[in-house]
Amino acid sequence: MSRAPTRPAYIGIQGTVLCLDRASGQQLWRTKLKGYNFVNVILDGSDLFASTRGEMFCLDAVTGRVRWNNRLKGLGRGLVSIATADRRPDTAALLAEHVRQEEAAAAAAAGAAGGAGA
Repeated sequence: MSRAPTRPAYIGIQGTVLCLDRASGQQLWRTKLKGYNFVNVILDGSDLFASTRGEMFCLDAVTGRVRWNNRLKGLGRGLVSIATADRRPDTAALLAEHVRQEEAAAAAAAGAAGGAGA
């Protein structure tokens, strides 16, 4: 059976966003945004939105590269809440379905191989 793709976890801390491999805990990338403050993060498809010190960032979820940022002028440096309205498929659900299909195919193949020898 093939190994499932890396499933990342995204963490915001001290003005920095980290991407960790869920299985190993290994750091895949780290992006320093600004300041030493709380970082709010939300994943939407391949877009990782992060906010810190009243500024919004859009990062590439695979590489951590900053695609754009918006200083939200005139709004201060408070906490920012993030929500998106994109209706792209849930990547976690798609990955789970892919793994389920692979496991079902492997089980069927094992059953067929066992039945052939009987």
